[in-house]
Amino acid sequence: MSAETISREQVEALYKRLYEEAEAAGYHLNPDREFVLGLVEGLLINEARYGYWACPCRLATGDKQKDLDIICPCDYRDADLLDWGACYCALYVSDEMLRGEQPLQPIPERRPPEGQRPQELAARSSAPPGDLPLPVWRCRVCGYLCAREQPPAVCPICKAKRDRFERFW
Repeated sequence: MSAETISREQVEALYKRLYEEAEAAGYHLNPDREFVLGLVEGLLINEARYGYWACPCRLATGDKQKDLDIICPCDYRDADLLDWGACYCALYVSDEMLRGEQPLQPIPERRPPEGQRPQELAARSSAPPGDLPLPVWRCRVCGYLCAREQPPAVCPICKAKRDRFERFW
């Protein structure tokens, strides 16, 4: 699929999938359906360009390792929902925003500058005191921790894929 060949049917199918997955996990998509369809199209365009769903509201590098924190759902979603009622691109919204009790407002960029991003800092992190029998893996999306040889294929909490886990210790 190339960016030029993305069809309305593909956008609608991904919208349906994201909506169902969000609701099943306790999240909500923005109730402005046309706005969300534009974001979904952006996700599909970025998938065609880069091979992954880079946030359509941020500048991706095309290097998946460098962009792990902005693959949708991004690492900043939950904190943005808590602080602002919506994620940076406003794809996901809080219960209050969904009910119309909180207005949508500009969300400040939470992503640190290059050189200070989570994947770069993780490479420099120190090990905990003592020896652990297994590595500890952290889901970059929701913070879920598990101790095992390899991270799970899918996060049991937020359903993020294995590549969204980082070695915590």
